[in-house]
Amino acid sequence: MTESKSMGLWSATSIGVGAMVGAGIFSIFGTATQISGNAVYVSFIIAGAIALLSTYSYAKLGVRYPSAGGPVEFLIQGFGDGLLSGGLNLLLWSGYVFGLALYAKGFSLYAMTFMPSGSAAIWSNIFATAIIIVFTAVNFIGAKAVGKSELFIVSVKVGILLLFAISGLFFINTANLSVAQFPTNSNILFGAGIVFLAYQGFGLITNAAEDMEDPEKTLPKALYLSVLIVIVIYVLVSLAVIGNLSMSDISTAKDYALAAAAKPFLGSAGFTIMAIAALFSTASAINASLYGGANVSYLIAKEGELPEFFERKVWNRSTEGLFITSGLVIICTNMLNLEGIGMMASASLLVIYVAVNAAHLRLVGETGAKRYLIWASLISSIVFFAILVYYEIQNSVLTLVVFTAVLILCFFTELIYRAYSRRILKARTNGD
Repeated sequence: MTESKSMGLWSATSIGVGAMVGAGIFSIFGTATQISGNAVYVSFIIAGAIALLSTYSYAKLGVRYPSAGGPVEFLIQGFGDGLLSGGLNLLLWSGYVFGLALYAKGFSLYAMTFMPSGSAAIWSNIFATAIIIVFTAVNFIGAKAVGKSELFIVSVKVGILLLFAISGLFFINTANLSVAQFPTNSNILFGAGIVFLAYQGFGLITNAAEDMEDPEKTLPKALYLSVLIVIVIYVLVSLAVIGNLSMSDISTAKDYALAAAAKPFLGSAGFTIMAIAALFSTASAINASLYGGANVSYLIAKEGELPEFFERKVWNRSTEGLFITSGLVIICTNMLNLEGIGMMASASLLVIYVAVNAAHLRLVGETGAKRYLIWASLISSIVFFAILVYYEIQNSVLTLVVFTAVLILCFFTELIYRAYSRRILKARTNGD
């Protein structure tokens, strides 16, 4: 009898909710509002719908190929061992690096609210770098993860956000929600492109499929439930913020918009509580991302497979991967602005979603999925990616150039490393 397969529905759901809620919305809400204005909640709904479509493929593939490798396993199953799968795995790792940089930047901006007014901007970079170093040290030492308390940690984060959102709804200035003040449809879509990053994380549920009691039932339910819960939370939070702050107020406090929105109805204590919640959420997201996704991607990139009993909380097989990942995160955090990091992370994520759906089309005979739903997910992800590219052409060609360089570098690195090491990518499971 084994104790490893002990994860139930709510524990699995908490992984997805915990990975999505908190860090993303704290980090990018102000930036998204500058783009989509008081229609930001519509942007969250659109982005959530796209994420929900991709959830279908992840659910079907995760049940058929349960593995700690998650999306990398799906790519190997669909495309086999080759440059495409290897390059995409490196892009996934890059996406985690950008996500970590975003969380670090978000942490630093909320930390700045505790500094005296007029403090030097350099402190933001110092805080961002410091939090990455702290969790690099934690991972290096190999401290035990608090996996069993994940449900409690998630409950605290979600509870604070729901308390904020529901309380804020009672003080809303309905004029702030006027449809007449909505920006153009293109801006709403551009905003959806950047808030899409706030849904990054539901895929981590598939990494835990091997530990579930009944993955065929638990995995799909946990995936759909986590995304639906998060859509509701994001919409409520969005309404609370834009209902309590004018667009000019949000623009002024864009780096700490959620904390600023709590002040009108909860006072200074509300501002402080939300700022502390933001620090907690972004810090825990940094730790979780280092423990989980980045570790998985690096190990597969280096060795071509995961160990038989893979512990996501330990970097003991590739300590240099921890330092390389952390070093890249620190560089991104200090060199790129918040919007640029968000766009890079969203673009990386969308490319992975496109690839996973394309792989699924080749495996549909084994998963029994409906082709039209896979195509809907694939096409919507491509369209969303095109929208992001168009936005960057209009607003920041440099960000687009950097992303293109990262994309090329991923495949070039895979090509060179594959030739040098003769490493092959191995499927963790054959689906039997």
